[in-house]
Amino acid sequence: MTTTPVRPENLVAAVRAVLPSLTPSGRRIAELILHDPAMVAAHTITELSAVSGVSEATIVRTARSLGFAGYPPLRLALAAAAATTEDGDRLVPGDLGPDDPLSDVITKVTRAETEALADTGRQLTPEQLAPVVDAIARARRVDVYGVAASGLVAADMAQKLLRIGILSHAFSDAHLALTSSALLRTGDVAVGVSTSGETPDVLEPIRRAAAAGAYTVAITNNPRSTLAAAAALTLVSAGRETAFRPAALASRISQLLVVDCIFVGVAQRTFETSQPAIQDTRDAVNRFVAESRARRRR
Repeated sequence: MTTTPVRPENLVAAVRAVLPSLTPSGRRIAELILHDPAMVAAHTITELSAVSGVSEATIVRTARSLGFAGYPPLRLALAAAAATTEDGDRLVPGDLGPDDPLSDVITKVTRAETEALADTGRQLTPEQLAPVVDAIARARRVDVYGVAASGLVAADMAQKLLRIGILSHAFSDAHLALTSSALLRTGDVAVGVSTSGETPDVLEPIRRAAAAGAYTVAITNNPRSTLAAAAALTLVSAGRETAFRPAALASRISQLLVVDCIFVGVAQRTFETSQPAIQDTRDAVNRFVAESRARRRR
């Protein structure tokens, strides 16, 4: 459970993050917050209980799940979030409909992804990032686990780290992931990427890696997930699910932001080796391309 209240500008993203782990009645309150934060802020706890059909005790528990002592401080944070919003519906980007023109598709997708990046950036702190950067910079090996859309993020992270000379592999097959995690040891790093934080193909390798002594990291939308509990450190991404963008797809761009921040931090920390590695790999690719073009001209 969150113990530190989130800042007003992060509040809606935090609600989305914990939504899957709430009870059905708690989820009703969370969905009201997502739908209209200003409306919730305008109600006392008694009024909100009447409007939502949820007990006051449940409202208090939902507020505490977000790190607040009770409903009054949550209400103040919601009011602050609504007051700093330039556009009344900015906190909840418009959903896409089957008949929306492509002009609306471009606008709404751009808006949703821009807000996912902003929400992720606001939640990602130097205090969270630094231990991950330090561990990877010192690691003998880094294994990254993810399936489907998160598997693409895992592959991106592995190839970025490989580019700066860090031995790294991405696994989307559960059997291979378990095989790799069984061979990890103290000083290695295992990263699990899962939007829900409940993907068995990611959970089991992370658990096995932790048991082997590896430093484990979770990249997930849900800080209260099983994956977050299993990992030594959790980095939270953000993304709003819509009819045409399931959670995994909506979160991909923000997961890539987390990966990029990790990569740049590691490249900075290992500058004396990372920069020559980048140059060497660039030269190798450029030489290959030039030779391939020359052969085609013959």
